[in-house]
Parts: sequence; structure tokens; C-alpha cells
Amino acid sequence: MSARALALAAGLLWLAAPPARAAEDAEASRLQARLAALQGDPVQARLGIYERLDAQQAVAALAKARRAERADALYLAERRVEIAEIAAGNEAAQRELVRLDMQRSELLLEASRREAERARRESERLRIQAQIQAEEAERLRMAAEAEAAARSEVEEALGKATGRQTAQLSAARRKEAELARQEAELVSGKKLPPSRFEGQGEVFVLPGDAYGPGKAALSASGKSAASALAVYLQIGKRGVRIAAWDNDAKTAQARAAALRDALVEGGVPAARIKAEGRRGAATAKRSAEVTLAP
Repeated sequence: MSARALALAAGLLWLAAPPARAAEDAEASRLQARLAALQGDPVQARLGIYERLDAQQAVAALAKARRAERADALYLAERRVEIAEIAAGNEAAQRELVRLDMQRSELLLEASRREAERARRESERLRIQAQIQAEEAERLRMAAEAEAAARSEVEEALGKATGRQTAQLSAARRKEAELARQEAELVSGKKLPPSRFEGQGEVFVLPGDAYGPGKAALSASGKSAASALAVYLQIGKRGVRIAAWDNDAKTAQARAAALRDALVEGGVPAARIKAEGRRGAATAKRSAEVTLAP
């Protein structure tokens, strides 16, 4: 081969070499750019430091590797860069998980505080409500006691007034009865039997000698008492109820009828008189009673 041919071959080799070197440098630049992107990321810049250092060393080794070692160096550099990216991403994810967990804890704590505050306010509201109800109950109790005391005073006053009125009325009735008694005894010329005042009215009591022993007819003293009673009953114009006693029921009823007939004969309207016999022994103090309605 001539010198010219040798020179041409060497020139061709020299021209062919730069494209291969350029391709190799492009691979290293690409990997270096990926590392630069990690470094420039504000979140991942401080993450995966050891893995990124290994990757930088692998990329630097790739840039210096001889052609025969280039393939292995490229594979290693790519794996190291990939591991650095994954490590940085994992650490970023872990830190984000930690941050989210802390945020969750803070939110739970804040929710707990708010719930505690709400419970405290509700408890305070219920306490105030219970206090108001207790005060209202106490006020109503005191008002009820005051009302009861006032009612008691009024009832006591009314009782006293009623008692006074009753006493006055009773005194007036007794006075009226006494005057009527005097008038009846003067008009009839006979003496009225003794009387007493009860809730049911004035009661005249005829003694045992108003009837003959075992007889239904009035005796002389019984007729005298009936004559005076007839005049007295015409003054008051009140209802009359007669009760007569004897151990024999028929005799007791006949005694009551005999006294009624004597009063009617003395001028008392029969419609005003009710007569009944009562079975029982007549006594020396009582054989019959004449009750005037109040």
C-alpha cells in the first residue's frame, strides 16, 4: 500500500471516531441530566443522597470508560441513576406519609378539642338550665306556700266570721224561740215541754207520762203539751217531724199518729207534719219528740 492510501485510511478512521464518541457522550449527558433534575427538584434535592452519589460516580465512570467497558459501564450507570430516582421518590413518599400522618393527628387533636369544648358548653348550658328550673321550682314552692298561708288565714278569718255569724244566728233563733215559747204559753195557757237545739232544728221532748202505760192515746199532760205545741208551731210555720217510741211497733206508730192528730186539731196543717213510730222502750224522760225544721 502506498503512503497516500495509508494516509487516506487514517483520515477515514479519524473521521469515523468522533460520531461514536459523540454518541457515548450523549448517553452520559442524558444520565447526568436525570441526576441534575433530581438535584434541581426542591423536594427531592436532599433525598437519596447516597444513591445519587453512587449514580454520579457511575456516570463519571461511564464518561471515562474505554470502548470495551462501555456497555457494562452504561448499564451500571443507568441502574444507579434509576436507583437514585427511586430512592429519592421513596423518601419523598415516606416524608409525605409522615407529614400526612402528623396532619391527621393534628386534625384529630383539633376535632377532639372542639368536641371537648362543645361538651363543656353543653354541660354548662344544662347546668344553667337545671339551675333556672330549680330556681323556678323554688319560686313556685314559695308562692304555693304563701298562697296556702294566705288561704289558711282567709279560711281562719272566714271560720271565725262564720262562727260568729253562727253564734249570732243561734242566739237570734234561741231568742226568737224563747219569745215564741212565751207567746205560745200565754195564748194556750199551757206549758210547753222542754226543748233543745240541734243541727236538725229545735227538738221538743215529751216525757213518759204523755201517754198512758202501754197506751197509744195521749194522757192529760200529753194533750196539754200538744195544745201548747200547736200554738207554737203556728207561729213559726216550719215543717214538723214527730217520732214516738214503744216496744210494740204498732203502738209506737199509733202514738205518733195520736200526737199528729192533736197538733192538727190545734190548728197545724197536716201537710207540714210527718209522723213515724220507732220500736224501742219509752222512758220517763222521753216517749216522743217533735222536731222543727231549722
